[in-house]
Parts: sequence; structure tokens; C-alpha cells
Amino acid sequence: MSGSGIGHDQWKTRFGFMLAAMGSAVGLGNIWRFSYVAGESGGATFLLIYLFFVLIIGIPLLLTEFSIGKAGQMDAVGSFKRLAPNTKWHLTGLMGVIGGILILSFYSVVSGWTLFYLYQYVTGAYWTEPDGGFGAAFEAWTSNPIAPLFWQALFLGLTILIVMRGIKKGIEKANNVLMPALAILLIFMAGYGLTLDGASEGLAFLFTPDWSMLAEPSVYFMALGQAFFSLSIGICGMLTYSSYLKAKDRLPAATVGIGLMDTVFALIAGVMIFTAVFSYGVEPDSGPPLVFIILPSIFEGMPAGHIVGIVFFVLLTMAAFSSALSLLELPVAYVHRTLGLTRKAATLTMGSIIFVLGIAASLGFGVWSHIQINGNNILDMMDNITANVILPLGGLLMAIFVGWYLNRDQAIKNSEIESPILQKVWYNIVRFLVPILMIVILFISLFDI
Repeated sequence: MSGSGIGHDQWKTRFGFMLAAMGSAVGLGNIWRFSYVAGESGGATFLLIYLFFVLIIGIPLLLTEFSIGKAGQMDAVGSFKRLAPNTKWHLTGLMGVIGGILILSFYSVVSGWTLFYLYQYVTGAYWTEPDGGFGAAFEAWTSNPIAPLFWQALFLGLTILIVMRGIKKGIEKANNVLMPALAILLIFMAGYGLTLDGASEGLAFLFTPDWSMLAEPSVYFMALGQAFFSLSIGICGMLTYSSYLKAKDRLPAATVGIGLMDTVFALIAGVMIFTAVFSYGVEPDSGPPLVFIILPSIFEGMPAGHIVGIVFFVLLTMAAFSSALSLLELPVAYVHRTLGLTRKAATLTMGSIIFVLGIAASLGFGVWSHIQINGNNILDMMDNITANVILPLGGLLMAIFVGWYLNRDQAIKNSEIESPILQKVWYNIVRFLVPILMIVILFISLFDI
């Protein structure tokens, strides 16, 4: 089955591809992860460094990944095999496939929590604080061995149904609805946040840098990691999406649009969350529980807080789905081509494997909570391995592949950049700057300096 593989399925429009790629990028990483990482890393200072990395590293590397997929016209492994036959470069794609499986396995657990919270808000159960408070309720819920698995299965089941339908009828159609709706809801929520007393403190935290934080190496490390996580670079999901592009669909403008819109989403999400957090006197560095414990207790005290809660968790669930689609498509495309399974069979097979892996991440909050490394539970370990090792290593290998393995003319042709100045800038960033930064970040994450 090594022929043209899945190349027959294509995006209906370039705009559909952009919405889907933005959907891949705009997920819990922009809302859930961005908020607590920014909170822990000094707000505005982190934001500045994050924006710098998105522009200097994120967008050039996103174009690098897109250029491999569009030129290869196959899944993550097949594209490398086509561009570099009889070499070991396809292992980069294979690592991406494994990374995608790992990320979706823990991502589906957290996404299951968001679905459950949405249900609790729609039914009115969380309009008032549960007995013992939201913290105790969240702990009891996540440590329950069975209940979270149902919601994780529901989330994955819906994702499987969409991916099964293919690119045009499934992923593109879903993102054409999800992304505009997500943008409207996010702007509404941020606008509401700005009306709260104390919102100005939240804005100051997000937009007034504490320059002393520039001396903290961890802030750079977190910002670069977040730029990767947020743009979905390094695991070949974007490579897979770009392989479904038509020849006439140009890459550079689409890449810049996706990178900038993803950052705008993260900023609006920051405004939405930090205006609420500061208005209600909550510490911004509250970590991962921010979304599930602190915001619900804030919503309870707000005027029309139950409506705000419903809108927020609708938004969070939609963001989770838009990213999950690309994470599932990544291994599905590979299995579909290599094992010769139908798309339906490939999607069901990979969805089931991901669900089983996710069970371990879910039980890590309860019956398997004793399984820890350096204080990290199973989900944290999966998150750390993917965000701090697989993503930067994937980014490094793709940069070396385009910057050093392909010849310059081939790399620039694949990038579709027309301006000679921009060609030079992009090529030098990919050839020199990205590998140096990636090696530094990998060194730090592996040795935890």
C-alpha cells in the first residue's frame, strides 16, 4: 500500500485548510494551558517572549512543516519517504505519529472533563457551589476511576465520527462551524471580562512587563514550549493537513495568517481569564486547576454567572474538538496508508488505542496516583514528554531536514516564498537559528537545569 496513499482526499478550499489548521492550533493549549503557564511565568514578560518566539521561530517552522507535507503529498511518514527515499528521515514522521497518539490520549482526558463541566452547567448542577467547594468536587470527580472514562470515551467517540468522514466532509466541515463560533464566543467572554470591577489589574498583569523576569531562564523555556504547543508544531499534524492541499493553494500567506490568528486567540483568552481572575482576587499562578476550580467559583459570584459558565465550557469544548481532529488524523492517515485499512477501520483502531492509553492518564488522578516521577502523575509525564521532548525534537529534525538535507533550491521551492529577501531570512532561520534554539531547549528539558 505504498502508492499514492491518501493523496486523493483534499481540502475543498484554502480557507477551509486555514480554519482547520487554526483549529489544530487553537485548542486547550491556547485557553487552558496558555492561561496557567502565563500566570506562573509572570504574565506580560512571558507574553512578550512568547510573541517573539512565535514570530521568529513558530511561523518559520510552521512553514517548514507545511512545505514538507505539501511537497510530500502523503501522511507524516510517507511524505518523508517520498522526499528522502532510502534514508531514515521517515522516523521523524513516525515519532510525530507516536507523539500525536500520546498527546491525544491525555488531551482526551482533560477534554472529557470539559464536556462533563459543560453538562454540569447545562443541567444547573454547578450554578451554585457543590458541597465542600469546587476544589473538592473536582478532586472527587477526577479521582473517580469510572465516571471520567465515560466522558473521555464520549469526547473521543465524537472526534472519531468526524475524522471517519474524511477531510472535506468531516474535518473541514466541522472546523467551518467550530472556528467562527469559537471566535465569537471568545470575543463575547473577553468583552464581558472587561466590564468586571478590577479588570484593569488583569490587563496590567497581561500587558505590563516585569522586566526583572527577563533574568529567569525558565520563562524563556516555558515561552518557547508554549509557542510549540500552541501552534501544534513538531508532531507532524500540520504536515499531514498540508498534504491535502491542492497545488494552487499557496503556503506563505496561509502560514502567517494561521500563526497570527492563533496568537490573537491566545491573547483574547488571556484577557477573558485574567480579567476574571483579578476581579475576584485569585492568584494568577494557580496552575492547571485554574479552569476547573477557580473559574467556576468566580462564575458563581458573577451576575448571570451560570450563562457565562455555559458559554465558557461550550467554548472550551469546541476548542478541544478542533485540536483533537488533527491529532487523530495524524495516526489515522499513517495507518490508512501503511496497513491498507479503510478510513473507517483506521479511525476506529487508532481511536481505541488512544482511549486505552488515556485510561492510564485518567487513573493517575485516583487509583494510580501513587505512580509518580518527580512529583508528576501519569498525565503530567505524558504532557512533559510530548511538550518538552517530542515537539522540540520534531521541530529540530524538520529544520535540519529542510535546512541541511534538502538542497537550498529545493527547500525554497517547497516553501513557495517569492520574495528573495524573505527566502533568505526564512532559510537562514530554519538552517541556523532554529536548530541552535531547539538543541538548547532539548538540553534544558532533558537535564532539567
